[in-house]
Amino acid sequence: MEAFTQHRGKVAILNRANIDTDQIIPKQFLKSIKRTGYEDGLFFDWRFLEDGSPNPNFELNQKHNQGASILVAGNNFGCGSSREHAVWAVSQYGFKVILAPKKGDVPAFADIFFNNSIKNGLLCVSMSQEEISKLIKLVESNPGLEALVDLEKQNIEFQDKDKTSFHFEIDPSVKATLLAGLDEIGQTLQNATAISQFEKLHHEQKFW
Repeated sequence: MEAFTQHRGKVAILNRANIDTDQIIPKQFLKSIKRTGYEDGLFFDWRFLEDGSPNPNFELNQKHNQGASILVAGNNFGCGSSREHAVWAVSQYGFKVILAPKKGDVPAFADIFFNNSIKNGLLCVSMSQEEISKLIKLVESNPGLEALVDLEKQNIEFQDKDKTSFHFEIDPSVKATLLAGLDEIGQTLQNATAISQFEKLHHEQKFW
């Protein structure tokens, strides 16, 4: 997968809690055996009306949100089923970063969605409700506002006149994985020489 170091992009607000995987990518789009082409199904039931035309009231259909690559959502994003297709749809639509608040005992992201995002190079940032509320107000006051997300520095800097910034925490192992651009297969292949040596020794000694 592609390494994540920095990303600058437009910020879109989808201020809804408990956005589940059925809304992220509805079941009718799960028939393909490929890992591509899911962007058209992202938030399909919200993005489109019954006649297939774009829903003018849906947040991501607003003109100032076109081309957004940083999404601000409510808590417990990605709850529901374990389908990895949800992360594929979010990434293939163009989002590189999702920001969401931890609220009490409710996490910012559902565990399975979060773990799947790591494997696909999608950065999910957990923040406080206070921070999310502040940046939502900032973006709503500046439609089309961009932000620079720096994973190494663990910092988000908005491109408003005050250069408003937020520091975020992230698990060191998750950070290292994203910076290196290595999913589980890539991490395993780093030990390819040692694995080959072990297999050779195993066959030579004929343990069976």
